[in-house]
Amino acid sequence: MIINNKKPRSETDSQTPNFMREDRTEMSEDDDPSPPPTHSTSGSTSGSGPSDYPAPYTDQVLENVLENVLCFLTSRRDRNAASLVCKSWYRVEAHTRSELFIGNCYAVSPRRATSRFTRINSLTLKGKPRFADFNLMPPNWGAYFAPWVSAMVKAYPWLEKVHLKRMTVSDDDLALIADSFSGFKELVLVCCDGFGTNGLALVATRCRQMRVLDLIESEVTDDEVDWLSCFPEGETCLESLIFDCVECPINFDALERLVARSPFLKKIRLNRYVSIAQLHRLMVRAPQLTHLGTGSFRPSDDAAQGEQEPDYASAFAACKSLVCLSGFRDIVPEYLPAIYPVCVNLTSLNLSYANITADQLKPIICNCHKLQTFWVLDSICDEGLQAVAATCKELKELRVFPIDAREDSEGPVSEVGIQAISEGCRKLQSILYFCQRMTNAAVIAMSKNCPDLAVFRLCIMGRHRPDHVTGEPMDEGFGAIVMNCKKLSRLAVSGLLTDRAFSYIGKYGKTVRTLSVAFAGDSDMGLKYLLEGCPRLQKLEIRDSPFGDGALLSGLHHFYNMRFLWMSSCKLTRSGCQQIAHALPRLVVEVISHEYDHEVIDNFVDTLYMYRSLEGTRDDAPKFVSIL
Repeated sequence: MIINNKKPRSETDSQTPNFMREDRTEMSEDDDPSPPPTHSTSGSTSGSGPSDYPAPYTDQVLENVLENVLCFLTSRRDRNAASLVCKSWYRVEAHTRSELFIGNCYAVSPRRATSRFTRINSLTLKGKPRFADFNLMPPNWGAYFAPWVSAMVKAYPWLEKVHLKRMTVSDDDLALIADSFSGFKELVLVCCDGFGTNGLALVATRCRQMRVLDLIESEVTDDEVDWLSCFPEGETCLESLIFDCVECPINFDALERLVARSPFLKKIRLNRYVSIAQLHRLMVRAPQLTHLGTGSFRPSDDAAQGEQEPDYASAFAACKSLVCLSGFRDIVPEYLPAIYPVCVNLTSLNLSYANITADQLKPIICNCHKLQTFWVLDSICDEGLQAVAATCKELKELRVFPIDAREDSEGPVSEVGIQAISEGCRKLQSILYFCQRMTNAAVIAMSKNCPDLAVFRLCIMGRHRPDHVTGEPMDEGFGAIVMNCKKLSRLAVSGLLTDRAFSYIGKYGKTVRTLSVAFAGDSDMGLKYLLEGCPRLQKLEIRDSPFGDGALLSGLHHFYNMRFLWMSSCKLTRSGCQQIAHALPRLVVEVISHEYDHEVIDNFVDTLYMYRSLEGTRDDAPKFVSIL
């Protein structure tokens, strides 16, 4: 299997057996605009007769008090729960909410959302399902931002922040943002497409109070527009500028001038067209940086021969506030010593673009005693992971990506590395680990040594690979994870797994909210164990597994409680999907065809995507999508 390198590896784009990208901006359609249960909040007395005295508080007074209380409620789940108490709480909660978080743009309409929440200044919106990142969804599926921005222009003229994930955003959408919201300050586009440098230029030109412009793993069309020159002259409010995903050259002189007149700039991530010499010039201009993405980390191709190079180590040493370091594209390892001065303060280090060895890593990692987040390529081998385990006692998140993700390759990391991490990094909370071989013993050890694990994603590349020492399925290892890690909320499984593994997950995985499955299971019983045994399951992603209609129908009682279910290359039939659609009318059941003629062959479906919605079926479905 091949890693899809269409997008940056800051979160790996693979078609390996498990889908293991992180949903950083997952939004919830739990912000349900439908009315709550009818409970009276007016003053009343117990007994059969009317009260001789008026109620001491009216609804209006209660709502005024509630407004002052709910303004301290920041968790969206707490707010959702409060809105269900009664009609009065429902009204007040909507009236006091300023941030709207929607996990599926088709779960609720813009009209419904804007009519309920009238004081929003920040919107976070998610579109396509995660499998769009792996080319498992045909292009032009949907998730268009246009209807949302049109509704917001009328409802929220004071809007300040928009965070989008996997949405199709046009230059016209960006122009509407720039023209309509005079106080607009923050635009974050994660895994989005449809726009180009022309749209960025419009935002830079017209949003004069812009504080955050972050483009993360998005596809940006090169319109040959110098967008960095479009920021207003004079001192800017810019605090964060991320454009490492922009695959076209930039005007470095304009960037340098922008950085120089941005005294509040704390975060910047550069694309691969910025050389290490140019990076030095920026660092001298902005020693206040806390987060830095370095760009290519090599000299430019047109660097003058024999010219004395800048003192890179001094520039890094001057950035005394630097705590997060990433980038290192097209790295020349000889330049790595330049970062030694900042290692002692780092809490986050991303080397997932740097093809370095264990010997090159050791002088860096030996000083990273404060490190909490570490992303790296498996080129460091088990030896490099042992060095991490020996030093990084505060580590909470580890991701090890493959430099070669083919099924038949010999992976340089194994159970030895994960065993070392589990023994040395006892505070670990999240791990994503790509390898070619693993043992149940190593996974069991991690479950015992790292009980605080909330995220466990193990990708054993290659289909149906057993414990490479005993030859047994990996059932007991994953069983130990769900048994011993009481905080587990996200799990991705791989390797040779039987229905026994799923019985463990169903029995012990009571806190699991997101589960990814690929090339696993024996029969329908595997999926039945999950759907009948995991009460908090919100997101279930399955591909290339032997689950059919019977397994799917076993979840009828639970689907309304889930965010979504995705199944591709399984054994589902159109008639089985139709039964779900008839039984659960508020569930949208999409059958997606990957055939060019968009016909279902032999009644089997290519892909099933089900999600709950207050609006019913969408009106922008393409021809290859049948909504049952």
